[in-house]
Amino acid sequence: MKRFMQIWKPAVVGFLLLTLVCGVIYPGVVTIIAGAAFQDKANGSIIEGKLADGESGKYGSTEIGQTFTQPEYLIGRAASDGAATNLNPTSEEQKQLVEKRIAWWHKLDPANNRVIPMDLVTASASGVDPDISEAAAAYQVDRISKERGISTKVVKEIIAEHTSKRLLGFWGEPTVNVLQVNLALDSLKM
Repeated sequence: MKRFMQIWKPAVVGFLLLTLVCGVIYPGVVTIIAGAAFQDKANGSIIEGKLADGESGKYGSTEIGQTFTQPEYLIGRAASDGAATNLNPTSEEQKQLVEKRIAWWHKLDPANNRVIPMDLVTASASGVDPDISEAAAAYQVDRISKERGISTKVVKEIIAEHTSKRLLGFWGEPTVNVLQVNLALDSLKM
């Protein structure tokens, strides 16, 4: 029994100590720092506001993509369709999903014969990207303009207002936040 205690006592003490440090203290410190330094992001980046019709409330997060499928809205990246989102780009399953999404876009906007940007027909690994490329947003301008009865200039201006630039001027690609654009479009008085 003495030998058993010599072996297990340090293991149990080590387990409890690591659980305390890694499971309580470290997450607590990170949560406190995140809440203080990045309050908006730590609290979910929730967008609150009031639309033209006077309706106010919480509309969603700028960090998590929402599904928009109506033609008067800017539509984001493809949802994961309940399938894996990290498919091999050359797999048959991925090819079928992309073809299905291309058909959906052609049905939604049959007058648009331009090449569909890749991010509109492929899903991200997380399946919840809140942003799309500038090309994906530009692809949708004419449809949104027609559906809402507003000029393409207005739609482009709203998209430009909600486009983030490259980090430090060179890192990454500019992106357009879908939810922010759609809220701005809904806030227009018709």
